[in-house]
Amino acid sequence: MFERTTQAVGGRVVSDEVLPDAVGGRHRSHTASTPGELRSELPRTPDAAAAVDAGRRTTRQVLRGKDDRLLVVVGPCSIHDVDAGREYATSLNTVAAELRHDLAIVMRVYVEKPRTTVGWTGLLADPHLDGRLDFDRGLRATRKLMLDIAESGMPIATEWLSPAAPAYLADLISWGAIGARTVESQVHRQLASGLPMPVGMKNGSTGSVKVAVDAITSAAAPHGYLGFDQDGRAVTLHTSGNPDCHVVLRGGAGRPNYQVEHVDEAAGLLASASLPAGVVIDASHANSDKNHERQATVAGEIGEQVARGSTDIRGVMLEGFILPGRQDLGPEEPAFGQSITDACMGWETTVDVLTDLAAASRARRAATRA
Repeated sequence: MFERTTQAVGGRVVSDEVLPDAVGGRHRSHTASTPGELRSELPRTPDAAAAVDAGRRTTRQVLRGKDDRLLVVVGPCSIHDVDAGREYATSLNTVAAELRHDLAIVMRVYVEKPRTTVGWTGLLADPHLDGRLDFDRGLRATRKLMLDIAESGMPIATEWLSPAAPAYLADLISWGAIGARTVESQVHRQLASGLPMPVGMKNGSTGSVKVAVDAITSAAAPHGYLGFDQDGRAVTLHTSGNPDCHVVLRGGAGRPNYQVEHVDEAAGLLASASLPAGVVIDASHANSDKNHERQATVAGEIGEQVARGSTDIRGVMLEGFILPGRQDLGPEEPAFGQSITDACMGWETTVDVLTDLAAASRARRAATRA
């Protein structure tokens, strides 16, 4: 029934099997390029490969406590305009170079938007911004944008939502995330086990950190699951496990979890599960009550913990774009560089926050050395 193949499929996959064609279901199908076709059309260049690989090495070293800088994952809640995304990346690259001794900055290039109910689902699925799904165009726009950013030397972060997306994009990503809505999903835990980059597991939408710890334990183990190869065929993927998954504290159920007692609690849960210490804190979402003006305050309070010498805090996540706030889509042209999903900090505020976090990182270095 199965045809054995020798082709490995990305990440930490070690073997695969081709499955028979699937049928049935109430659906409409639209043909999109296979992962191999898209990656041949838009290949990873040497400059992009160097940036991706360097970003992965750096994030691993910071998360493992072997690099004393602070990891900062910063950028738009989601990117809907590739030109605005490129402009933001250019500006962020400059700041990242200036603060490189204290911060390891990775740009959020989030192209899939998880929804509690319904809404715009992201550039990858809906590049036209009108509900007219076009995955083929969305995948091309996404990969071209990520290639441009990686070629500039900027490492990229994204959230993995569709299990099919990594086959198209994983070779361009230095840090990945599994969101609060999907962290309990066995599919996403299996997916993370085969990804070739560090993956942050967000605490659950209720605020439970235990589910993120369970997800890390699961993703560190080998798995076998249904996936796709570079020719778009259904295959059984076998993974060796991902040792670089970690907790992301993002609050939940209207309550924050970024303060000292929350960090200590998360560290205790990790220790009880015999997992490495170290967490990343998301200054947005429930930790700032989705208030973009409060996000800078939360980041400042996290920075104070870092400056006092907390080594459990390895990274911070921020949502920032060119213009502050958010906008609804309407008949008129959207404002350039302003989010159409969650509200974000504006550029000037983002630079101030990054500068303050760099100072906190320097203070921690001095405190720990002393």
